[in-house]
Amino acid sequence: MRYPVPDLVPGTWRECELEVEKSRFITWLSYIPDVTDFESLLAEARRCHPGASHHCTSFIAGPPGEQSAIGFSDDGEPGGTAGRPMYRVLEGSGLGQVGCVVTRYFGGTKLGTGGLARAYAQAVAQALESLPRREVVERRPLHLKVDFAGEAEARTWLGEQRIPVEAADYAAEGVTLRVGWPIDTPVELSKLESRLRGRLSLLDE
Repeated sequence: MRYPVPDLVPGTWRECELEVEKSRFITWLSYIPDVTDFESLLAEARRCHPGASHHCTSFIAGPPGEQSAIGFSDDGEPGGTAGRPMYRVLEGSGLGQVGCVVTRYFGGTKLGTGGLARAYAQAVAQALESLPRREVVERRPLHLKVDFAGEAEARTWLGEQRIPVEAADYAAEGVTLRVGWPIDTPVELSKLESRLRGRLSLLDE
């Protein structure tokens, strides 16, 4: 499976601000590969904005369509006016491993439930417009055994296919390379076998 995620260093965020009827909505978007990363983001938002009225949240700590590692909170706003609209925008973006906190400073004018839902959704949508993205490729480990003479050629071919070598185990009879093979790509090694003249063994089923 391949899907986009925020192209941000863990522990950093992209910040964007929206004003609606004098209320300030400050959105933090971040790369969230794990629920604990989101908890850290929320704690930092609360630390930086201790006087804010609300810190509403939404996250998807997994691929698009994830159903277990997700969450959203209205943080004291009327039920359904903040966290869920924020989540719907994140879900509709097609992003995975993403989370956001929208910090609100109340401006003195009540927006009503519909106005609040629109404002929180707009705050997230606006921040997503400038969010850098990169592609994540889900992988499974695959073990390839080659002789010492074929290691460099095997590494070159794997690099050309953008398949990372995650580890190498050296023994008397040769080298076993553990690679991260894309889950959505069939295992096809005939071209590599041709370049190595058959000096290749696949140790996985």
